[in-house]
Amino acid sequence: MNSGVDKAHFLEAMARPIDVSQIGNALVIAPHPDDESLGCGGTIALLRQQGFQVHVLFVSDGTMSHPNSPSYPAERLRQVRESEALDALRQLDVPVANAVFMRQKDTQVPTANSPEFANSVAFVHRLLEDSKPATVLVPWRRDPHRDHRASWQIVSAALSMLSVRPRVLEYLIWLWELGNERDMPGRDEMVVWSIPIETVMTQRNQAIAAHQSQVSRLIDDDPTAFYLSPELLMHFRKPRELFLEESVNEYNYA
Repeated sequence: MNSGVDKAHFLEAMARPIDVSQIGNALVIAPHPDDESLGCGGTIALLRQQGFQVHVLFVSDGTMSHPNSPSYPAERLRQVRESEALDALRQLDVPVANAVFMRQKDTQVPTANSPEFANSVAFVHRLLEDSKPATVLVPWRRDPHRDHRASWQIVSAALSMLSVRPRVLEYLIWLWELGNERDMPGRDEMVVWSIPIETVMTQRNQAIAAHQSQVSRLIDDDPTAFYLSPELLMHFRKPRELFLEESVNEYNYA
């Protein structure tokens, strides 16, 4: 199961349909600006169509996508990426007032053994208390990117402090491209849900395209720059989004 296609086939074979009405008001956790559009942009658009509230927490500042750009030093790049994130949310009909920027250092989001972890957990806990989502959408716990795993750890710790826990659905980003066998969910570990997004594909694709610094050569003076190439974006071309949920928390939705 080395290719993204093989991984997708494996998960799709286990997937069950779920309607966004079973998600309700949601808090989306995006480790970097663009993860919200790539991983669950279609679902966000569908939630908004049905009148549900969506809040989005951008965890890191995204400034390590172009770490050596003379024309876009970290502060300028942070501003660009936040502006792109707000443009993407507008495409998905999410009020910009519902965006929260945590501004953790890109590639250095605190993990459980970090001194800053407790402060990050407290930040997310306050956001959960304020927004009171029915469901939290967070990256898959074993996503190969360290910031995605760290974001899951922070959210998991914050959720454990609540008296009433929202539902948690985990979305997939780098599993397709970089994941290995150990990163995949076990058959009995997670329930796989599938949301059809055919009706909002154009809207979702416009949200991805709003992240111009990531999907184009807008910043062309850093040879080490990260770039979401058309080949990478092929992993997000299917008219569905997959989510994983702990089997013990399975809802009777079929």
